[in-house]
Amino acid sequence: MHDSIINRRGFMQIGALALGGLTLPEILQAREASGAESADTSVIMLYQHGGASQLETYDLKPDAPTSYRSVFNPIPTNVPGLEICELFSLQAKLADRFSIVRSLHHDVGIHSDGGIVVLTGKRPTMLDPTSSSKSENPDFGSVASALKGIGPRAMPPYVAVPRKPYMTRPTYLGLHHSAFETGDPNADTYQPPQVKLAAGRDGQFLSQRQTLLQQFDRLRNDLDTSGQLEGTDRFQELAFELMTSPHVAKAFAIDQEPEALRDRYGRNEWGQACLLARRLAESGTSVINIYFNTPKSGEEFTNWDDHISNAGRPGHFAKYMRVRLPYMDQALSALIEDIFDRGLDRKILVVVVGEFGRTPRLSQNSTGTGRDHWPQAYSALLSGGGLRMGQVVGATNSKAEYPTALPHTPQDLLATIYRHLGIDPSATLTDYSGRPVHILESGQAIDGLW
Repeated sequence: MHDSIINRRGFMQIGALALGGLTLPEILQAREASGAESADTSVIMLYQHGGASQLETYDLKPDAPTSYRSVFNPIPTNVPGLEICELFSLQAKLADRFSIVRSLHHDVGIHSDGGIVVLTGKRPTMLDPTSSSKSENPDFGSVASALKGIGPRAMPPYVAVPRKPYMTRPTYLGLHHSAFETGDPNADTYQPPQVKLAAGRDGQFLSQRQTLLQQFDRLRNDLDTSGQLEGTDRFQELAFELMTSPHVAKAFAIDQEPEALRDRYGRNEWGQACLLARRLAESGTSVINIYFNTPKSGEEFTNWDDHISNAGRPGHFAKYMRVRLPYMDQALSALIEDIFDRGLDRKILVVVVGEFGRTPRLSQNSTGTGRDHWPQAYSALLSGGGLRMGQVVGATNSKAEYPTALPHTPQDLLATIYRHLGIDPSATLTDYSGRPVHILESGQAIDGLW
């Protein structure tokens, strides 16, 4: 796309993000109803779409029968008694800077529907085994966009790297609360989406403010069939501010980071996504959701859906995890270390989680070995956010089949996230019919983390 042209879709996305809410009075009204102030806090989620195995990451069971036990061994960390996978050697040195919840569980073993449960806190009314369902309620990023609004100096409130989860949508909050997608920050052709304009590459066009606002008006009139983008002078001003903000342009300019730090994170999609997420959170974006799926093509690499012959590749799934886990270890450990070293560990909460775990009993046939979907028990990692670090919350039985201590739901995890963001999860939003809908209908912030 030529720098002097804002395409229809891109303009809509930036303009719609500008207010980070419906109208300023509606944002203030929602904040008042929730009883929460707009906290200067951010959440970075590494969303492991596909469902990472608890037995190969944070809940290894070395004494389990061979038909359950991982081929990987647990290793000690710098926290006595806390062990994690041997392929997480970098994280093992930082265990005092994260906590693990081993007792998450729910009852939806379908990728899209399980993702909807984890990201929205709402169980779909009808489950779709084809994993093509879409959420009926907004995810936590869209909720944060609606209630916290635009960030300082026009930072978009909800960003997805490199793309947003396919199963969630802003629904009754309006299109302008969708995640702002960045693309792959490790790509050779990567450019901060649209905000390159703000870096002054086409100042003559941007100086023609009236032309810009006229384009915005035409776009709104063309698309706003439901009134969700009803414009005000303030809305237009904020749309212009976002597109011209040097602060926004600087936040997305990952190439301004020292080469050594970029190397430390890893020169791949996961590593550079985590680095960009830290920059955005530091600059005022409330929620950054990293679609933590497959960071590299080529070598023997599959996503987290580690069933038999995942992605058509035969053999033992551990072969692919042996490639994948070191990428995760490098990116995640760099992110945690960077956040703490910069003194951002109260402002930024990092959450690593997928839609479910994997079956404790291994599945085997003539083509290979794998683990199937298992929502009954899985793990999440949390770092920062001013929470208590260096501990394990909850436990599973000897085969990692189900929780045996302090069981927690995805709603509890979301309540923890909302509390960090300064959002009352018992507050209500308004759906399409004008009825109040609770942000969460159940769930309490996880006590052991506070």
